[in-house]
Amino acid sequence: MEALSIDGTAKTPSVKFDGQEGVIEIKGRSIPENSIEFYKPLVEWLEKYSGTPLDLTQVNVQLEYFNTSSSKCILDVFKKLEAIHKGKSEVIINWYYEEDDEDMLEAGEDYESIIRVPFKMIEIVE
Repeated sequence: MEALSIDGTAKTPSVKFDGQEGVIEIKGRSIPENSIEFYKPLVEWLEKYSGTPLDLTQVNVQLEYFNTSSSKCILDVFKKLEAIHKGKSEVIINWYYEEDDEDMLEAGEDYESIIRVPFKMIEIVE
């Protein structure tokens, strides 16, 4: 399974999906011009990965900020992960948020209430 790697920009997060290691990372800001277009390859990659996932898939999400259209796309990514989790592979989502960022913590909690995958809320203390 080929890894997916996208360098971050001022408007898009960096993405590292490694099927060999079972580690998925999304980091930075997510305010792309077209969220659906940006997230499409991520969802497609997860679709392929779900065919033969590792026993444990670790997901690290560390977003400073994301816009409304990104939030829907992030949910689509999480739904793919939920399908993998339901298929008897373990999936853990580590949701990182800045110490004072109540909004980002709340966003993680909102996703956690929708998606049937264990979330770990991890505070980043500067």
